[in-house]
Amino acid sequence: MAKYKMLRDTVLGFPNLDLVEAPSASDSEILLAHDPSYLQAVINGSLSEAQQKEIGFPWSAKMVERSRRSAGATIAACKAALVDGIAANLAGGTHHAYRHKGSGFCVFNDAAIAARVLLKDPMAKAKNLSKIAILDLDVHQGDGTASILQHDPAVGEKNYPFAKEASDLDIALPDGTTDPAYLQALDQALSYLSEQEIDFLIYLAGADPYYEDRLGRLQISQEGMAARDRAVLEFASKKGIAVALAMAGGYANPIKKTVLIHAQTIRLATEHQHTIASSLLKR
Repeated sequence: MAKYKMLRDTVLGFPNLDLVEAPSASDSEILLAHDPSYLQAVINGSLSEAQQKEIGFPWSAKMVERSRRSAGATIAACKAALVDGIAANLAGGTHHAYRHKGSGFCVFNDAAIAARVLLKDPMAKAKNLSKIAILDLDVHQGDGTASILQHDPAVGEKNYPFAKEASDLDIALPDGTTDPAYLQALDQALSYLSEQEIDFLIYLAGADPYYEDRLGRLQISQEGMAARDRAVLEFASKKGIAVALAMAGGYANPIKKTVLIHAQTIRLATEHQHTIASSLLKR
């Protein structure tokens, strides 16, 4: 959890960046993606020992509040992006949470919740927003997101790389993949996405493809990670669609190396804000 404070401290003072406190997602918002029985078990602390073990940390009131705010921050980022063209959650990307359970350090699935909240938002409806894509570039599969959204035609989950749950597009990458092959695969994913009639993009910008990540098993340089982010942001600009970012995974040792990758993503997002905002006006 230390990386989130470190990231906030790192990006504090970036030009064209306003930091606001993350709101808590409401019960009604969370229930758009999660079962009532699971939500109640999280709220009242009745998760079993096995359920807590699958999540990866024990229950506490602070865990519940943190998880609510993680989802609330992605909702807020989506709503802000409707106005400003681009916005980000400095945490989020909790894509291993299923409808009925948490998993892999993920309690509530912020991207799935935010997508469904956005589809009901009056401003989104006024802008005729009807289809959202989730572009998941965390190195680990967003299995929870794919499972929650598998029958939802209004939200397409583009998960990258290989997945154990079927989503709209999955691209397998071998261990040790380097920048050229990685960026080629991303280009393939964006080409596919370009053919879809999407109105909004939620981008999970995981830092774990980075070559010094302990769990990622890929060999992507810092420059390659920057090229990835630029490709996604330029795609959004060309398509004339708003984009909300969440940071997702990152497990380098020392953790400051992951923080630098996340901060690089935020800096690039601020640099593309004007271009994306302008493209929305032309759409």
